[in-house]
Amino acid sequence: MNNEEMGRRDFLKAAAVCAVPTVIGASALCRGSSVAPSERITLATIGNGSRCKVVLDHFMTFKEVQCLAVCDARQDRREDAKARVDAHHGNSDCTAYHDFRDVLARNDIDAVLIATGDRMHAVSSIMAARAGKDIYSEKPMSLTIEESRAVADTMKKLATVYQCGHQRRSVDSYQFQVEVAQRGMIGKVHTVIAQVWESGMVRPQGPEPIPDGFDYDMWLGPTPYHPFIPRRVYGWNDFWDTGGGAMIGMGCHYTDIAQWGLDKDDTGPVDYEGTGVFAENNFADVPISGKVTCTYADGLKLILQSKGLFEERFIRFVGTKGWIQVDDETNVVTAEPESILRYRGISSRSWAHTGEHIRNFLDCIKSRRETVCSAEKSHRATTVGHIANICLRLGRSLKWDPQSERFVNDSQANAMISRAMRPPWQL
Repeated sequence: MNNEEMGRRDFLKAAAVCAVPTVIGASALCRGSSVAPSERITLATIGNGSRCKVVLDHFMTFKEVQCLAVCDARQDRREDAKARVDAHHGNSDCTAYHDFRDVLARNDIDAVLIATGDRMHAVSSIMAARAGKDIYSEKPMSLTIEESRAVADTMKKLATVYQCGHQRRSVDSYQFQVEVAQRGMIGKVHTVIAQVWESGMVRPQGPEPIPDGFDYDMWLGPTPYHPFIPRRVYGWNDFWDTGGGAMIGMGCHYTDIAQWGLDKDDTGPVDYEGTGVFAENNFADVPISGKVTCTYADGLKLILQSKGLFEERFIRFVGTKGWIQVDDETNVVTAEPESILRYRGISSRSWAHTGEHIRNFLDCIKSRRETVCSAEKSHRATTVGHIANICLRLGRSLKWDPQSERFVNDSQANAMISRAMRPPWQL
């Protein structure tokens, strides 16, 4: 079908499939309704910070989901999570834990929602799969390339249903953008530009006593030991030992969309070139800003840049006859030629709504099919972000072999594919 033959109906039909209500009724919240035990999916959470609150709330809008356990290294968070779950279900059946291994030992848990920091995503995902649980893990799926490869291999070996929290794959604005790019409506796509925000300066701070009710050793997990410093703990994504800044934290969302839109889900760029700004006197050690050009073997380019404000993030596909862009903050889609926009079925959902992504995960638990954001796809997208960060840290260009998943003739870069894990943690 050429561009002229493609009608608005095609896009509206796709949008209708993805649409979810913006007002949730009582029946959708399990109040006054029930499902057969055979249809129920029992859930546990690992990590109960701000992100978990949002995603768990969306999980519980589905009447077949019953949350039986919550887990967090912080007592205040796990107690808050239990109270919220109990209030939702109208009982006190939810149990709170501080060690996720106790959760995984339960035979009555079908699936886990992992919403810890990056440092625990891979380890807990692998352990959960070995315990027979299906997994919805927040992004990025790993702290290193080695970790995400181990996750993908484990999920394949054990036939685990895995969904990474790249929920933009299930949001209509990004689905529309990808379809426009893949149908040739902007000509032949040659470049994707993805912008995340600049990181801020972090002032130095000294060690403080570990707060009561905080299992700090469990919180650290496999990462190197540091004395308890609030700015290091609560701002963990600004420190290389526990995160990777916006380039991977937000960047993995955009590398995922780029890989999908460019039909590169099973591979990745081969050349990386860029520069980053590392500010002096910054307590944090991730780049303040940076730009990396990632080039695929066929010449397609993904430009990943960290600049500007949080509200200025976007992803743009550029072709020989135009472009299409999604602004993440507003969910506004713009394009050239502007006439492309008439094909979009308008929805009020934005990146913040994980409902359809969760619906796909729950359906795949029942069907045992691959999710829209499987471990292998997520690994490839996450790898792009990790390599971009390595490129900035080394301050030079890199060559990557997507088949062997090694840097070409670069022992220093290859040493950064993995990191030592603090005992007793291992992949």
